[in-house]
Amino acid sequence: MPGGGLMQRESVWDYPRPAICERFEGGLKIVSGAGVLAQTTRGYRTVETSHPPSYYFPPEDVAMDLLVENGHRSFCEWKGEARYFDLLVDGKTVRNVAWTYPEPSASFVPIRDYLSFYASRVDACYVNEERVRAQAGDFYGGWITANLVGPFKGPPGTGGW
Repeated sequence: MPGGGLMQRESVWDYPRPAICERFEGGLKIVSGAGVLAQTTRGYRTVETSHPPSYYFPPEDVAMDLLVENGHRSFCEWKGEARYFDLLVDGKTVRNVAWTYPEPSASFVPIRDYLSFYASRVDACYVNEERVRAQAGDFYGGWITANLVGPFKGPPGTGGW
């Protein structure tokens, strides 16, 4: 079941390949430092075989004054070139906390300029009030909720899946 409401069990092995982008009708929230870094009911998620979803926030629902774009770039075979942001909070810098696709491929135009965040690099992330677990590893930014069934790509030894 894409979107909000009661979460049904989802196996990441039932997700499609290539990846897809879909509207998420539920609530999303990120907390870092002393407050809310991002909160929306207008998000999207991307899903791909073996990966927990990555959630995307419209920039209007993100405290953009706490983020600074850096020079880091990566390339996704489905979405295109990603640009990264550092988080500046409480006198500290958290490197590469978020990414965006300013010129995504045609299938991912709905998330143009939206931001996605590594759950492991902020204090807490929530999907419909449920605190998520971060996907293992530092390459993928998936958020793991209680309804997801793995195994999940990301931990050591899974790079060749």
